[in-house]
Amino acid sequence: MQVIFIILHDPNQADCELSTASVLPWIEKYRPTTLDEIVNQHEVISSLKNILKTKAVPHMLFTGPPGTGKTATAHAFARDLYGDGYIKDGLFVEINASDERGIATIREKVKMYARSIPFGNVGFRILLLDESDQLTDDAQHAFRRVMEQFSSTCRFILVANYSNRIIEPIQSRCAIFRFKPLTKTDVASHLKKIAKAEGLEIDDEAIDAIYDFAQGDMRKCINILQAASTLGKKVDEKAVYTVIGYVSRGDVRRILEYAMSGKFVEARDALRAILYLQGISGRDLVSAIYREIFALNIPEELKVELLDNLGEVDYRIAEGASEEVQIMSFLAKLAARSRR
Repeated sequence: MQVIFIILHDPNQADCELSTASVLPWIEKYRPTTLDEIVNQHEVISSLKNILKTKAVPHMLFTGPPGTGKTATAHAFARDLYGDGYIKDGLFVEINASDERGIATIREKVKMYARSIPFGNVGFRILLLDESDQLTDDAQHAFRRVMEQFSSTCRFILVANYSNRIIEPIQSRCAIFRFKPLTKTDVASHLKKIAKAEGLEIDDEAIDAIYDFAQGDMRKCINILQAASTLGKKVDEKAVYTVIGYVSRGDVRRILEYAMSGKFVEARDALRAILYLQGISGRDLVSAIYREIFALNIPEELKVELLDNLGEVDYRIAEGASEEVQIMSFLAKLAARSRR
């Protein structure tokens, strides 16, 4: 009896794969895949490349502010070490400690993975413990013991925003790599590269606005760019302020200038327009005023006084006081001091 196999080919399969890639969040779509693609962090990347050459991989602690490439660097390091199948082959696993931060996670998941011997000629596996600073003290002490027991079969990469929350016995067992916030030049270059790939036009004012809000957090920068792209192919400062709910520097400067010139009705109307028409929260406006104070053409001593008063306003609003009343109170003090 002759058996005939018929293989059906779906002509839409390629289209489906392409459409899946096209709907990925941009932070995943443009995530670095190799160490050479990591933005900035030159000292860290140089050290990791030397480790790759020697294959003498230590336990590592990646620490630094959010959005600076810590997790992406860990994945890129594993890919460069093991190849593209580093996850599929079971040589790399990621656990987020913010989801499972108790001692049970260390005793069960981490210990089970660390004790297993990898196949082939690979001497060890890598376990990435993301947001490890969220682990409880008991969990960290248990983890220290796991590091000692299974260092021959597993290397650990810990990622933390705050290294001071990692106990000293763990830090002493790791090579520590400190990631720094990205510079405006690095952010601008990367955002322009993404904009070009997505067929967008972005101007320098928009990049400045994105960077001022994100403060070196590349993940936040890319998310803002993707959100702004939904408003049109041209991403300008207005589009950025719209998607992040951010008050423009021009509006903030106008309020401060009204107050310093004694035009309280105009200052009140401008304040109400920001709070009630634009829907900006009082605390966001206070943050914008904080940044704008440094650009005012007033004596340094007056800036110090205003910052002290603004801190009081921020505290009172956080405690539930009226946003409009508190900010108008600050503007009144600004007017009184500017007339000295």
